[in-house]
Amino acid sequence: MTDLATRVAPARGTLPRRAAPALLGYAAVRILGLLVLAAWSAARGSSALTLLGARWDSLWYTRVAELGYGYEVRLPNGDVHSNLAFFPLLPWLERLLHAVTPLSYADAGLVVSLLASLAAAGGIFAVADRVYGPRAGVCAVLLWAVLPVGIVQSMAYSESLFTALAAWSLYAVLTGRWVSAGVLAALAGLTRPVGLAVVAAVWAAGVLTFVRERGARDACGGDGAHGPAADVRAGRVACTGGAHEPTRALSAPDGALHATRALPLTLRAPHPPAWRRVLGLLLAPLGAAGYVLWVGRRTGKGPLGYLDVQAGWRNGFDGGYAFARFVADKFTSLPSALAGVGLIAGVVLLIALYATGVRQRQPLPLLVYTGVVLALALCASSYFGSKPRLLMPAFPLLFPLARALARPRTARSALVTAGLAVLAAVYGAFWLNGSGPP
Repeated sequence: MTDLATRVAPARGTLPRRAAPALLGYAAVRILGLLVLAAWSAARGSSALTLLGARWDSLWYTRVAELGYGYEVRLPNGDVHSNLAFFPLLPWLERLLHAVTPLSYADAGLVVSLLASLAAAGGIFAVADRVYGPRAGVCAVLLWAVLPVGIVQSMAYSESLFTALAAWSLYAVLTGRWVSAGVLAALAGLTRPVGLAVVAAVWAAGVLTFVRERGARDACGGDGAHGPAADVRAGRVACTGGAHEPTRALSAPDGALHATRALPLTLRAPHPPAWRRVLGLLLAPLGAAGYVLWVGRRTGKGPLGYLDVQAGWRNGFDGGYAFARFVADKFTSLPSALAGVGLIAGVVLLIALYATGVRQRQPLPLLVYTGVVLALALCASSYFGSKPRLLMPAFPLLFPLARALARPRTARSALVTAGLAVLAAVYGAFWLNGSGPP
């Protein structure tokens, strides 16, 4: 069973200093993508700024920021597209930035996305660095930057904002900052419906720590004065003479947390009071629950009113049945059958990466978070073209690839990353000037 993993980092510079190469590399990839998009759009007579900030979901967010909730579109087939489907944190930030600067709502959305994408890159590095070390952290950030749909990270969409909140919430869990984890999880729940994944991760980690502590006390007969010290990596118990202080697994020689098995040595570290964990767990679901309940009250349909709003978009959770039918329909003709094969290969790759994370004993909160994001993205009943961007926040899937990329010499890794960056930039420009992200 995977454990809640933490490690004690050796003195090797502050987190911002360690993250600097990752952030510089991320910025370079994003600038390349924007330059290629600008050139491609100019050649086609379109506006890159319009593509990034004033089309598709970006328009829905800016309408919420400018006019509030209540706007809806009734389609000829009877479907009702309501802006209540869009969670409020991004439009709130757009409205705030518009109020204090001369920026339009659309431009404010682009600025929020820019800052959020950098925060997301920093959060991804922090989590990967905590678990696998700085080289893997840099590679994880760069892999997230060069995703084929990475251009969405620069759009006035909520993916970058959500990923930033999710990553830093997970980092707070891994470092025992439970109140921060709860606050960030609540904000993530105000950003996208998949905020449930962050809440689940925080709760799974919190419950695990309480179960471990109780088991440790029972094993050592601790009464509070001379309580046990638990190895949170392996679930082992070391009875000590101090107060209830869990011991954390000593880091591997390269500074990274041992990824396959707990080390035999432990290092005692302070443990946050139980009330902080309880407060963090109570705070975590407030964002998502608060918005869903508010929508239910506004629509007059009770606590499940948000599901009716999603149904108006023909979106819901059917366990993957509709997506399976969508893939199966691709095999009705030879050209589309190739797309069907590609979709199946993509799903198999996602499952394989998740299974690899399990085998490598990723920390429990990462596995819970990634599993929920995967389930919600792959098992949604509509908008199949959106699935690549809906999967973008599942950044822990990239960690096995990041570890592999971190092993070769730096020059080889840089060459591979540069090639992927060029491909992603070209595809992003082609995509936004074509069908785009629905």
